[in-house]
Amino acid sequence: MNQALQKRLIEAVATSMIDHAEELTILDQAIGDGDHGLNMRRGFTEVMADVDGLATRPLPEALRAIGTKLVMKVGGASGPLYGTLFLTLGKELPDAPTQADAARALGIAVAAVMARGKSEPGQKTMLDVLAPTQAELAAGGDDLLVRLKTRPAASAEATVPMRAIRGRASFLGERSIGHMDPGARSSSLMIEAVCDVLGG
Repeated sequence: MNQALQKRLIEAVATSMIDHAEELTILDQAIGDGDHGLNMRRGFTEVMADVDGLATRPLPEALRAIGTKLVMKVGGASGPLYGTLFLTLGKELPDAPTQADAARALGIAVAAVMARGKSEPGQKTMLDVLAPTQAELAAGGDDLLVRLKTRPAASAEATVPMRAIRGRASFLGERSIGHMDPGARSSSLMIEAVCDVLGG
């Protein structure tokens, strides 16, 4: 990890959230409050405004700063949940993480998100992307980066036939079936953005 790479990673994730805001909003209009895309764009616009400063900080400190910005700027449930994810990663990752470090830290971060949201995988939430991604990361292997890029999109797609158990969509009951979870989609977009940078 160096400043240039760290800046590219932050920019890629933030740009993906900003560019896909309309898609995320449409997904959320179907089964939520309709504000997921707008909220994520607001939070990551704040991140982009400080990207140069974030790039100069040690990775753990930068992640914690991003988490704090998301808690402060992203409304709804997404702010606290994504804030918890980034804050926990910032607490658990070293300055120059190995694949094993990343797998361990993401496992702890997923558990923190589960506790914060009182949810678990299989309930049509962002956890249905984060948990399988962590499993791939922990498994390792020569084709890890390829799997890390393809698994999140497939996992987000797999939320379409699910009935929502947690979150705003759970109030719809059976009507939540047939729609992709917006949090799962935003999680998959973040992971794909990271993989694009690392793969490039």
